[in-house]
Amino acid sequence: MSDHHAVDRATEIFVAHRNLLFTVAYEMLGSAADAEDVLQETWLRWVEVDLEQVRDQRAYLVRITTRQALNRLRTLARRKESYVGPWLPEPLLTAPDVAQDVELAESVSMAVMLVLETLSPTERAVFVLREVFDVGYDEIAAAVDKPPATVRQIAHRARRHVDARRPRKVVSQSQTRAALESFLQALEGGDLQGLLDVLAPEVVYMGDGGGVKHAALRPIAGAGKVARLLVGGLGRSTVPVAFAHTTVNGSPALAIHLDGEVDAIIATRVEGGLITGLYVVRNPEKLSRIASETSLTLR
Repeated sequence: MSDHHAVDRATEIFVAHRNLLFTVAYEMLGSAADAEDVLQETWLRWVEVDLEQVRDQRAYLVRITTRQALNRLRTLARRKESYVGPWLPEPLLTAPDVAQDVELAESVSMAVMLVLETLSPTERAVFVLREVFDVGYDEIAAAVDKPPATVRQIAHRARRHVDARRPRKVVSQSQTRAALESFLQALEGGDLQGLLDVLAPEVVYMGDGGGVKHAALRPIAGAGKVARLLVGGLGRSTVPVAFAHTTVNGSPALAIHLDGEVDAIIATRVEGGLITGLYVVRNPEKLSRIASETSLTLR
């Protein structure tokens, strides 16, 4: 086989699995930019592989991606140690077909992605591969360089950890959309009582400005405090504010535009018809992908 033909075949196989590999990397890292870097590193290694010796192309690619993502996780851990304020996953625009895949939509939700942040790198890799993509224990063992028996133990421990912290019930898209619409109407009207009606008493607000944009430096808990923060923050704006509906991380979300530019993405955690988590990403680095990929209808 000529080198040119080998590269063409490698490219065809890589492209066929690209969406899977990106999602694996994103769920391990919580960063679309870093996931793209991991895919680039995966590609560079993949084109050097003798494809005639590869029995299972998908498994081989997942193994390379997982190992590269684990290496990147260590770099991210050091970056997060000096991060200003709460660190939130980079919002990821998701198509309607992702939202219709209930298990995948939940696995990339902000709420679950934040739970994954509390796992060790190896636990996170094992959980993502096993629970989200149903990868076999032997394949995972090869990817994380652990014996299959150890991987089973890690998977059990990680599943128990995540199950104790993830939302208790999967909420339908329509329920989330209804809560978000009530939230938006109250926010646009500066309606403090309206916000209190849609926010759960124990709601937690997390803002991520990355030290570049103004954001709360620690999580804020309680409906009263969160509602006052939101109304006060909107009231202080000196430039035109507009909102747009979007779909982020598999769920309905809001984009806030200040003076025509995307300034924030608001994702939510909804339980029992009320918002129990508000995740507001303002860090420009984490919004650049969304700003370049979408044209949203403002209101």
